[in-house]
Amino acid sequence: MDHQPQHHPHQHGHEHRPAGRPRRTGWADAARATLHCLTGCAIGEVLGLVIGTALGLHTGATIGLSIALAFAFGYALTMRGVLRAGLDPVRAFKVALAADTVSILVMELIDNTAMLAVPGAMDAGLGDALFWTSLAGSLSLAFTLTVPVNRLLIGRGRGHAVAHAHH
Repeated sequence: MDHQPQHHPHQHGHEHRPAGRPRRTGWADAARATLHCLTGCAIGEVLGLVIGTALGLHTGATIGLSIALAFAFGYALTMRGVLRAGLDPVRAFKVALAADTVSILVMELIDNTAMLAVPGAMDAGLGDALFWTSLAGSLSLAFTLTVPVNRLLIGRGRGHAVAHAHH
């Protein structure tokens, strides 16, 4: 009798599989991973854009600040989960780097490119609807285009699959 582990749809990707064999990944898994990434990116992005705009920083400095904060908050959210799982801070940071770097990088590239492409969005004030609608649109676009990237990464045992191994 064959006692090999079987994949059942209700297991939500927590099945055991032979080493080196890619995991079957659905769009829902990828969307959840991207939403997790979007949360950290959005916190950092909004905070960076608000601070940069409020201080009247040059567009480049504002974008640099928002990208740095997006990475910081994205990594922090992942580290929070793996620290709770018992990893020490150095290992938790390494897991966060492996889990989130590509996803955050893609998301930030799309988000900031979209913000720059909207005429006047980066020059709009915090009380201007153009600023907020452009930001919401750019984050939505970034989410949509990053889901397939995360699906590919998770399917190969990379990206958020690395963090899930520690939960």
